[in-house]
Amino acid sequence: MAHPFHAYEEITLQQFILFIKSHNKRIEENINIHLNLEPFILEPERKMIQTLLESFLRFLSAPNIDDIKDRYEEHLDIWLQSHLPLLKDNHFSMFRLIFEKSIVTSLVNLKHAQTLSILMFLLSIFSHLIHSYNKWTGDEPEQHHKTKQEHTELKILQLLDQLDELLIISAGFKDFAFILKKCEEFFNYKRCVFYAYIPWSNQFHGTIGSELPKVQSMRGHVSSKQSMVFNSKKPVFIKNPHIYIKEEHIQLFNLSSVIFVPIVHDQQVFGWLTFDQLGEEFDYSMDEMTLLEQVGKRLGLYLSRKDDEVSIGTDIQLTEREAMILNLLAEGHNNKKMAELLQLSEHTVRDYVSSLLTKFKAKNRTQAVVYGFRLGLLK
Repeated sequence: MAHPFHAYEEITLQQFILFIKSHNKRIEENINIHLNLEPFILEPERKMIQTLLESFLRFLSAPNIDDIKDRYEEHLDIWLQSHLPLLKDNHFSMFRLIFEKSIVTSLVNLKHAQTLSILMFLLSIFSHLIHSYNKWTGDEPEQHHKTKQEHTELKILQLLDQLDELLIISAGFKDFAFILKKCEEFFNYKRCVFYAYIPWSNQFHGTIGSELPKVQSMRGHVSSKQSMVFNSKKPVFIKNPHIYIKEEHIQLFNLSSVIFVPIVHDQQVFGWLTFDQLGEEFDYSMDEMTLLEQVGKRLGLYLSRKDDEVSIGTDIQLTEREAMILNLLAEGHNNKKMAELLQLSEHTVRDYVSSLLTKFKAKNRTQAVVYGFRLGLLK
């Protein structure tokens, strides 16, 4: 005897996200309960799985309803790609199990009228994540995989050795533009750009790259949507940049696929490198992302070193007015705005800026801010 089929009304991504947003706190509590009750999670893995769960819940809660399109696959893929370095098969399975339990528990407690519809949509989400995860981490015959992996690891070590040799003979921020050009050559990308990050104001600004006026016109705050991706401190591959990057910036740089690599040292984010192929779409491999993660860490260590040019930095003394100007520079203000805030003439402000550049032996305002932050004159 055939079992009756219980029809259900399909919901949209907007409706699903609205449910997650409306019951975020309850779902978060259920996640913590089920995570702590799960007997098959070893303690070292618990924190990793908790990170994945919290990240995924924030990811689903972040979008503005009006911005959501019903085709969510690319949106999910970006989250998954940014977390692949953290994922193992057992992590992924347990992450999925606990998240599903938390949603089911929430729906049962709420006696929600659309319980079946929400569950079916959740299953479709995880179905896509599983498919993408298997595609990017697909199995190969063991011997072939071992040989290929050994070859890949050797190539990665050779490329990192090249980078290390370059960094050893380079002298701080003044050589950074040359280092980025060599990174294009080493890692086979047509364009590499550095975006500096100012943590105290959560701002970024383009600093180094070809077509410098275009690069330096890029500045602004890191939005909540962007921080969901970039806070992972792992390289992020974006197949379709339209989701996370403003349309005018995509047009300005003729962007298609792009990889963001955080430059990090001791939990401090100096900024991001972007690698792309000048408008050509491309894919990536896990080995490539592992390599670029190491590149970001090495450049972070490099930038944390004091430049030879500013080795006297600990002896630099700023007047009260110079310190004010330096802080306003760090916040991205131009001469006119600084003059208004300090009730000075623009000519006087220019003199103070010039004095700062001289004291830091900096070539431009961006270098002055970087040096100020590195020398402890900015907090």
